[in-house]
Amino acid sequence: MKEEIVELLEKKYAFFNHPRFIEHDPIQIPHLFTKLQDREIMGFWVAMLSWGQRTTILNNAKKLIGMMDGAPHDFILNHQETDLKKFESFTHRTFQSTDALYFLQFFKRHYSSHTSLETAFVLKNYEQNLNTGQAINDFYTYFFDDKWAPERTKKHVSTPKKNSACKRTCMFLRWMVRKDNQGVDFGLWKKIKPQQLICPLDVHSQRTAEKLGLIVPGLANWKKAVELTEELKKMDPKDPVKYDFALYGMGIEEKTIWK
Repeated sequence: MKEEIVELLEKKYAFFNHPRFIEHDPIQIPHLFTKLQDREIMGFWVAMLSWGQRTTILNNAKKLIGMMDGAPHDFILNHQETDLKKFESFTHRTFQSTDALYFLQFFKRHYSSHTSLETAFVLKNYEQNLNTGQAINDFYTYFFDDKWAPERTKKHVSTPKKNSACKRTCMFLRWMVRKDNQGVDFGLWKKIKPQQLICPLDVHSQRTAEKLGLIVPGLANWKKAVELTEELKKMDPKDPVKYDFALYGMGIEEKTIWK
């Protein structure tokens, strides 16, 4: 890999992996909390809602927090049936009240017998796996392992077995798994290792990666996300996804206050 590309990505990673990044990114939502489960719940939920205008994403995530009385984990475990009526008016683009109610149902099912959402991704031993592909596939199966699971909700939670790039899930996993001294990512989970993460692939990061020659142009799918991550591992085998900050940041740089 060309030395100038490595230097550029390191420079941009150092620039964008900074606390100021938080206030402009959906990661600000789980940063509103200190409790592990609240961070997991709202981290996952805002990640799944992360398409469209950022202001709308953040506003709707805050609406969800308000509907759960500012305490997501406590609300999920202790709400009454009548408390769910307010969710019947919730929408975010194609994410409708049916989907919101199923998310709540899943969270209650999971947290009634598990302390952390991490166990939903590590149902098996993934220590030897090269990446999180199988973990995300198994999570998808587990998430919808309910006879009441709405078919329409399946379009809001992606899986590699459908050859999706799983951008939003990969982003959430980066938040939960990566840890450094900058305080942007949380590093709350330990069973999945940073070197197993797959780089979130969206239009911004893919465009930048293609311009730098890291990947050849093509459809944004799981294969392409893995291809990009393998290139990033050549620069940092233990923490390749840190360069998501650089690729994404460079992709939107001309539109931000950081230019």
